[in-house]
Amino acid sequence: MKTNSILIKNGLMVTAADECLADIYIEGEKIQCIGKGLTHQADQVLDATGCYVIPGGIDAHTHMELPFMGTASSDTFETGTLAGLHGGTTTIIDFAIQTPGESLEGALNQWHEKASGKAVGDYAFHIAVTDFNDSTRGEIQVLIERHGVTSFKTFMAYKGALMVDDRQILNLMAEVKKFGGFVTTHAENGDLVASSVAQYLTEGKVTPEFHAKSRPPICESEATGRVLDLAYSGDHPLYIVHMTCEDALNRVRMATLRNQKVFVETCVQYLLLDDSRYLEENFGGAKYVMSPPLRTPRDQEALWNGIEQGLIQVVATDHCPFCLEQKRMGIQNFSKIPNGAPGIENRVELLYSEGVLKGRISRQKWVDLIATQPARIFGLFPKKGTLSIGGDADLVIFDPKVKHMISAKTHHMNCDYNPYEGWQLQGQCRTTLLRGQIAVDRGQAKIGKGYGRYLPRIANQSGGIHV
Repeated sequence: MKTNSILIKNGLMVTAADECLADIYIEGEKIQCIGKGLTHQADQVLDATGCYVIPGGIDAHTHMELPFMGTASSDTFETGTLAGLHGGTTTIIDFAIQTPGESLEGALNQWHEKASGKAVGDYAFHIAVTDFNDSTRGEIQVLIERHGVTSFKTFMAYKGALMVDDRQILNLMAEVKKFGGFVTTHAENGDLVASSVAQYLTEGKVTPEFHAKSRPPICESEATGRVLDLAYSGDHPLYIVHMTCEDALNRVRMATLRNQKVFVETCVQYLLLDDSRYLEENFGGAKYVMSPPLRTPRDQEALWNGIEQGLIQVVATDHCPFCLEQKRMGIQNFSKIPNGAPGIENRVELLYSEGVLKGRISRQKWVDLIATQPARIFGLFPKKGTLSIGGDADLVIFDPKVKHMISAKTHHMNCDYNPYEGWQLQGQCRTTLLRGQIAVDRGQAKIGKGYGRYLPRIANQSGGIHV
């Protein structure tokens, strides 16, 4: 039976701005009242004593059911968004990937077919543009104004498959800016990567460690600097996805000296895992094959510092899981290992346990990284990403005292391994609400397939990225 109203009592409400003891009254899908000692009559009362009440997380970078390298990522929109809800993520922004030679709207329709009536959590879409020409140029206005897709991704890597050239990137930036959209970019030098891969394979170096070695930091830092210059040349807004290394971050640092506005995302794996993982025996390093690859502990430290310095605004996951048998496609050739790993279920708890509790970030910064900044940047705020009267009642009752262990045996992602297997965490998502409904409570799902709703976004006519 659906609950019409919920009163959350005695929790410490934490937002990106502040925190205070408060009760929250929810009616229907919206937050109706926030205050101390609320006495509203509700269908259900949830006692949050000793817990934090935070906004539902927004993962701005996921790949559900992504066709890739002859297979497809193993989480569907149903399994992936449900796993996210177990881990405090109520909304995802997934990537609809254009097939070269086909239309952008066709890609969007394909991804709607995957998600509609199946997603458990709420979702929006970016569109990845792999072939920008006169025909696709004519689709941009319709996609932004009619479909609510305001962000468009370009790949500077994956030569021969997804990669576009600088001219296409620049032309796309100019076109989407006309209608209040903006470009997000996977910044790696695809030609340099392709050359390195070919060289290692010629030398018989085929194991997972050479995936990382074929994509050294210079590949990322060069492409980062180049796309920053392209954006700067036309005063275009820019968002760089999954940044991994100090050298690339320093390109952003230099861009700020000319007052360039750029937004940067990293992912939780780049903060917590390093390139020693590629040396795991029995092809174990394949679990961590992703692009860009894991880096060094020094790079991890630089990323944490970049968060504190305001150079990095968002922590996402690039959730793109492949099971071990799928990874074995590349057992004789690292370049054939499907790129990606699971992570959507663990992001919120990992960042609390490894970030907040270890003094790397504050509770406010934690909320900002996982919810508020993605909502602001991608045009979902204040409906999503914060706790405010009139906003969607997407929130998490988070128990900071609970200790638990990450394991593929107990996670809800449709993947037979977890990159953080055996990690001991403190802090757990006890209850997740999505639009006023209890979605997950103490590990038990309370909503199901099809509850998730598509979120069209409104373009920012003043310059693309919302702030």
